[in-house]
Amino acid sequence: MERYPLIADHGLVGDLQTTALVSAEGVVDWFAAPRFDSPSVFAALLDHDRGGYFRLSPEHPEDTRKQLYYPDTAVLVTRFMSPDGVGEVVDWMPPDRTNRPTDRHTLVRLVRAVRGRVRFTLECRPRFDYGRAAHELRLVPEGASFHAPGIAAHLQSTFPLEREGDDVRGEVVLNAGESAVAVLTVCGPDGEAPAPLELGAFHERMWEVGEFWQAWVRTSHYRGRWPDMVNRSAITLKLLTYSPTGAPIAAATMGLPEQVGGERNWDYRYSWVRDGSLSVRALLDLGFVEEAARFTKWLGDRMHDLADSPGERLQIMYRVDGDPNLTEEILGHLEGYRGSYPVRAGNAAADQLQLDIYGEAMYALAEGQELGVQSGYHGWKGLARTVDWLADTWDRPDEGIWETRGGRQNFTYSRVMCWVALDRALHLAREYSRPADTSRWTAARDAILEQVMEQGWSETEQALVQHYDGDVLDASLLLIPRLRFIAPRSPGWLNTLDAMERKLVSDSLVYRYDPAASPDGLRGSEGTFSLCTFLYVDALARAGRLRQARYTFEKMHTYANHVGLFAEEIGPSGEQLGNFPQAFTHLALIMAATTLDEALDRQQRRG
Repeated sequence: MERYPLIADHGLVGDLQTTALVSAEGVVDWFAAPRFDSPSVFAALLDHDRGGYFRLSPEHPEDTRKQLYYPDTAVLVTRFMSPDGVGEVVDWMPPDRTNRPTDRHTLVRLVRAVRGRVRFTLECRPRFDYGRAAHELRLVPEGASFHAPGIAAHLQSTFPLEREGDDVRGEVVLNAGESAVAVLTVCGPDGEAPAPLELGAFHERMWEVGEFWQAWVRTSHYRGRWPDMVNRSAITLKLLTYSPTGAPIAAATMGLPEQVGGERNWDYRYSWVRDGSLSVRALLDLGFVEEAARFTKWLGDRMHDLADSPGERLQIMYRVDGDPNLTEEILGHLEGYRGSYPVRAGNAAADQLQLDIYGEAMYALAEGQELGVQSGYHGWKGLARTVDWLADTWDRPDEGIWETRGGRQNFTYSRVMCWVALDRALHLAREYSRPADTSRWTAARDAILEQVMEQGWSETEQALVQHYDGDVLDASLLLIPRLRFIAPRSPGWLNTLDAMERKLVSDSLVYRYDPAASPDGLRGSEGTFSLCTFLYVDALARAGRLRQARYTFEKMHTYANHVGLFAEEIGPSGEQLGNFPQAFTHLALIMAATTLDEALDRQQRRG
């Protein structure tokens, strides 16, 4: 087992309430339970010695390894090929179909010999509560159970296990056609032990899980040029969505660095208003109406929570159940991925002022209204009070979309999104004949547009820029043609695209901004932002630059990992960096694919 595999060297499995990462070595080195944002059970990715892991793989380090998904599923296969034989580990988690929170989650690891003779080794070393809680091991006839404060884990196996300290180890030799299984069930401390294993039943269950995912993908409306990438992105978004509430998280992990050895190591296991709101349009474009509607309801509930607050009416992120408490702490006992310290749990950025979230929220709610997800009279009144408040309070500096810690500025993107909030609210009031102070909203909306075009424009760069007090370019502005703030082929916008190409684009990959030119309060640097590259494709396609858009889009596919997943960033050597996989990147891939498909189809029809 390598001490720290590459971030990209993993596949993702999950049950719609939590997820696990499985490396191409057959090691589960990240798993939190009972929810995405719970303390970890396995976290070797953040500390090889203290984090804990669950390995199931052949012994030979010289084995050739290949990892893949069964097509259009979240069933992951890790294949090991050696002179002695070919073996596979098939990982999955039975998906939640109840939409009810549960503390019981199951990871199934089916091993089999495809050819020859293969010896598999199992090591299970849980380290509960991010490695801070000791556990008690009990060997039982069918395996072992681990007990720590507030949680238990039951490991069942069709082959013998033996104690190794407070952990377990086992071996099984399989000939071609033979299989075995190891099943880890995590539950509350008083939860019932799982039913006895029946090996034959797990082959059937594997196909049932595969059919669940394939049936879901078949409901997609996508018929474009890149079905494999779009379907994988859709499955990833669903894996990263908490089924009881419909709230998506930003990424499956915490603490994975934007720069190896650096301090930009954040916890992304929460629901950002921004990410989720933009996912609504992407999900609707694919035909996933139920998922879009459920998030829209969750978002409406969050707006209702603070509709009469004297302060801000939304927080930028929440826990998946809507809890706004995301207190950040440093886990000082963990060394971090390849020494990338500190490791943070929780996220202090939740307390930042980011005015763009009001625009993203209204954008999503407007899409929801068109779905028929209407809020009713009292819901509308609460929404209108928030828009009234925004009409009076939009003209403030904030921390901006990228959650930098370098102080507040008059960020152009934040102003644009306040314009979106007022514009979409006006549309809803008129479309559905709702009571509203439309003259007040119109005046505020128009004042924002004039301010942005006058103060957000840089004569030096001949482009819209990050904030009013500088000439720094910012890739967040790539969204604004999609939001109808500016025409996608207007001279000012085309100039802005050209300026971004000069300053932010490196061989088709796009940086968020230049931290040297716009200090963000953090040491170190970062790679290109995969989200921004897909937003660049979307903007190029809308601008009619189709050859460049397609080249950029298809080149970006080559930076996906071996199973089609993207982390947050691409580093200088083409390596994936940051939390993994990142939902916003896969969301933006879907947006770019549908926009580019439509533009290419129009071009073909014109001949």
